[in-house]
Amino acid sequence: MRDDEVLRETLGQMVTLSNPLDYHTFVWGKGDKIETAVSTMMAGDYALNMVILDFPRRDRCDPADWMTTVNAIIAAHKATGANAAVVASMGENLPEDVAFTLVEHGVVPFLGIDEALAAVEAAHFIHQAWAASAPAPLLKATASDSELATLTEHESKEALKPFGLPVPAGKLVATAEDAAKAAAEIGFPVALKGSGVAHKTEAGAVKLNLKTEAEVIEAAKAMAGVADGFLVEKMAAKPVAELIVGALRDPVAGPVLTVGAGGILVELMDDSAIITLPTTKEAIRKAIDGLKITKLLNGYRGQGKGDIAALVDAVSAAADFIAAKAADIEELDINPLMVLPEGQGVVAADALVRMRR
Repeated sequence: MRDDEVLRETLGQMVTLSNPLDYHTFVWGKGDKIETAVSTMMAGDYALNMVILDFPRRDRCDPADWMTTVNAIIAAHKATGANAAVVASMGENLPEDVAFTLVEHGVVPFLGIDEALAAVEAAHFIHQAWAASAPAPLLKATASDSELATLTEHESKEALKPFGLPVPAGKLVATAEDAAKAAAEIGFPVALKGSGVAHKTEAGAVKLNLKTEAEVIEAAKAMAGVADGFLVEKMAAKPVAELIVGALRDPVAGPVLTVGAGGILVELMDDSAIITLPTTKEAIRKAIDGLKITKLLNGYRGQGKGDIAALVDAVSAAADFIAAKAADIEELDINPLMVLPEGQGVVAADALVRMRR
């Protein structure tokens, strides 16, 4: 006989068979039927089987029928070997001697629903930790004593590109005319950035969505006073979200990676996660899933989803770069990393690397 057939025969036609199961009062006080119902539910291979049971005041009520249920739960636990618990909705609703009896027979007493849920959550967390493979030893690398240098945006992207980080097609040129020629070769629209400028936006050394050679020349001449050259790049499509990927050298953990909400949201949202190195794509995905900005990536309010798989690959590429340059890297800042619609990839729109030559 199937489990649902056993429950139907035991509890009658008026009981809805579901999980959680409300067995009603049709079998109240009937130990054999309660034991059958509870044993059948415990045979469902659940991690923990909990029965909510509140005892009445003993000075006003006879608790015999409640003890019948307790004994049925204990018998079902012994018969099935399944993990079992009795949950009182409030602590005072489970007499102390009954709690001790449950413990003696291997059934967990919970004094309150909140306590029960917190304990189950903690137990599940511990189970996940024990079931997971042991993490690899932390990436330890003594910093070299070479001279520390800050790479230009173009140099930073060129350093990251061999590791698989997607960067826009671009060219570094010296003059406004060369910038216009490069833009035509790359294909409009383009972004124009002044080379050698630390804070490009504040210095007016960034112009976006330029559509003609004339616009490029005009923009280049406008920023010529603060730039020692020009970086011409293909404009990326409108992103679903912008993230930041960074790295620094922690005095305890060594080189570590951070990922979080990027662009103008870096300071507004305070939304980031730290990833120790070495890492895996699974760990990276878990870190991303814990971010607030993941709501955007998953298609917030009917909007299109972001290319999360490509985002994971890009963060993994940054991790590979840090691991390969562990002795020399001091700081990495990829911001924004533009996550395009699902299937269209990601683009590192800006990057900065500080490392020892």
